[in-house]
Amino acid sequence: MGHIKEPKGVDFIIASDPLTDVARQEISEFIRNYRKKTIHKKISSKKAATSKHSKSIQ
Repeated sequence: MGHIKEPKGVDFIIASDPLTDVARQEISEFIRNYRKKTIHKKISSKKAATSKHSKSIQ
C-alpha cells in the first residue's frame, strides 16, 4: 500500500472523543454477538460443502 501525502492545508489526523464505559460495553457486546452468528454460519457452510463433495465422489 502506498503512502498518502497530505496536501497543503489538509490534516488527516482525526481527534475523536474517548468512549464511555457504557458505549465500550455496548460495542463489545455487539461484536461478541456478531462473531457468534458469523462463526456459526462459516462452520455450517463448510459442513455443507464437505457433504456435497463426498456425495459427488461416491
